[in-house]
Amino acid sequence: MLSEDAMKHTVRILAAFVLTVLLAVAGCRQAPAPVPDVEARPVTSVPSTPTDAAWNDTPEHVAKMIPQDLVEPRLMTPSTAEVRVRALTDGKTVAFRLEWVDDTKSDLPGPAQMIDACAVQLPQRLEKEPPAPQMGEATKPVEVTYWRADWQATVNGRGDTIRDLYPNAAIDHYPFNAQSLTKGSPEQAEMAKRYAPARALGNARSGPRTTPVEDLAANGPGTLTSVPSRGSTGMGVYGKTGWSVVIVRTWPDGVASGQRTNVAFAVWQGSQREAGARKMRTGWIPLFTRGTP
Repeated sequence: MLSEDAMKHTVRILAAFVLTVLLAVAGCRQAPAPVPDVEARPVTSVPSTPTDAAWNDTPEHVAKMIPQDLVEPRLMTPSTAEVRVRALTDGKTVAFRLEWVDDTKSDLPGPAQMIDACAVQLPQRLEKEPPAPQMGEATKPVEVTYWRADWQATVNGRGDTIRDLYPNAAIDHYPFNAQSLTKGSPEQAEMAKRYAPARALGNARSGPRTTPVEDLAANGPGTLTSVPSRGSTGMGVYGKTGWSVVIVRTWPDGVASGQRTNVAFAVWQGSQREAGARKMRTGWIPLFTRGTP
């Protein structure tokens, strides 16, 4: 028969064990396991910023990334291990929040400078078999919405002139700023166009940005093309561990909210000299909407 002291000791051990179990269970409840698919949870209005409280209760999918090893220029060295994704939809538009680790903020353009970026890719329409995740196929196009850190900096207020980007550069003046040209005159506009060859050729990426995202379409590797804006918007914030980016766009015309489709993601780290085809990517991930707001 146990003594009174032995019984008290046994009770203390049992109490400590029960407390440990309860704390473990509580911890599990606070950090649920990542969901296997991307669920676009219905809301009445999609958030436009990464810090919006609407993201807090949204299921998170941890998408493992793989090197782009299929077309030149390939990227064989892994850089970004994973991207954490949450999604919300109001029925017409869908918002994705992408978060990834990046210890260097790369948002300044220049010679040999690469820019941090990310993209969301969706099939243009529902198919029995989805298109190839590497930019789609000839008869199965995909839609891409692309975000860049330098565009975000411009939208946030950073200037886009030579003096803004290269403060130590020595500049005399540009002919279109000559005092002899009346500001706003056809002559000044013509001279400005002459000294902005990219804009003169119809390069939609040239000049100051009003949005940090761009809508594109592709039907196979090497076919990525800028398309008229679908009204897409975005916002990226750089924090202690890396980027948190929200991309908001409409559902493709061939896909209705509530239908099961697929989504793929890509990330570029400028500090790793990633650009163009040199990126980290995912394959197709099931994307669905469940319930109503």
